[in-house]
Amino acid sequence: MLSFFAKYKLFGIVLFVLSAVIVSLFYNALQPPKKLPVYQPNMVNSDLVDSTLQYKKKYHRIADFSLTNQNGTTITQEDYTGKIYIADFFFTTCPTICPIMTKNMAAIQEQIMNEHEVMLLSHSVTPEIDSVAQLKKYALEKGVNDSKWNLVTGDKKHIYELARKSYMAVKTDGDGGPFDMIHTENFILVDKERQVRGFYDGTNPEEITRLLNDLAILQTSYE
Repeated sequence: MLSFFAKYKLFGIVLFVLSAVIVSLFYNALQPPKKLPVYQPNMVNSDLVDSTLQYKKKYHRIADFSLTNQNGTTITQEDYTGKIYIADFFFTTCPTICPIMTKNMAAIQEQIMNEHEVMLLSHSVTPEIDSVAQLKKYALEKGVNDSKWNLVTGDKKHIYELARKSYMAVKTDGDGGPFDMIHTENFILVDKERQVRGFYDGTNPEEITRLLNDLAILQTSYE
């Protein structure tokens, strides 16, 4: 009897492993693909959403924009047509969270260099200081690749309205005037339809990993 079991022991082990692999494959195949939420204003902390939008439940998209990048080129929503992109808000003279955010955005840039459908967009919140020349200097210092990453400046009220009403990324108290100042660590994931698909702490490495994982999920949804 013992010799019988010894004879077929290897066969039994192989059969068990093969069965486990087959069951695992079937299980994974039957699992629905993970989908990212489409964030609407009523899903976001009301402190970050303009009062005129707080009860909006559908059809929210990033508004049209017209800004100037580090090369003096006008950048609009048309430059991001058919693109997934990651947006944030910063200023070049920020001594606190912005250097960390820029470093993490540069790391994301490295990850997406060969992803033609993914881009980055950083908005200056001190456009009166961040001229085209200042943005260019900053871009060169931080390793910004012009084909993947636009640092933009422009009308302050326009930028602040985008932050508050489109990206839902910052506190709503303020009017974009000379004494208004926004400061947020949020990175925002935007899909090809200009819909917000995720918010991430741009100073937290674990959140950057989560962003990249969500980006991969979003890319897969277009295949």
